[in-house]
Amino acid sequence: MDYPGNLFVVAAPSGAGKSSLVKALLELDSHLVVSVSHTTRAPRGQEVDGREYWFVDEPRFRRMIEDGEFVEWAEVHGHLYGTSRGAIEARVADGHDVVLEIDWQGALQIKRLFPNAVLVFILPPSYEELLQRLKRRGEDGPEVIERRMANARIEVAQARHFDYVIVNSLFESALFDLKTIVHSQRLKFEAVRRSKGPVFRALGLDAPGA
Repeated sequence: MDYPGNLFVVAAPSGAGKSSLVKALLELDSHLVVSVSHTTRAPRGQEVDGREYWFVDEPRFRRMIEDGEFVEWAEVHGHLYGTSRGAIEARVADGHDVVLEIDWQGALQIKRLFPNAVLVFILPPSYEELLQRLKRRGEDGPEVIERRMANARIEVAQARHFDYVIVNSLFESALFDLKTIVHSQRLKFEAVRRSKGPVFRALGLDAPGA
């Protein structure tokens, strides 16, 4: 699919700061829209249905899988997460730049279906710092935190498969890096060709080898 919009996929182990970075990026970049995923887990804190996630029960989620409604889905920390195929295709086809917050498994599935997608992995500065962030968050009990830390070692190892890697030691620096990746992608030849087709055609740049 040669879509005019850019698709950015951000993944990270739980507690690395992925959601905070994406939220800050969206506040700074009016040309980005977020694709809201579906999940079977319960809302946390001040999360709102349709804003952070679409919260559905497992039977509904399984029906959506059978109906082919997800472009990717995975089980993470005992819960199911999925990304709507229709929502992404419609937005990038209309020329919107879309950002997804998903796990590494989903990110690699997205890359196979959307070859132009840009994959970004957020790393913590250390496992010790990641543990402290999970504790400070105050949302999970000791057993859940222990499971998240065990999964983090598996997740971090997947960073090698991503296009870009950001170490989130200092939030402001990590946000700058994320903004730079988005801006740089928009200026790549193929990205501009897709988004500025009439200009390229007028300049004779749309032909092979031009």
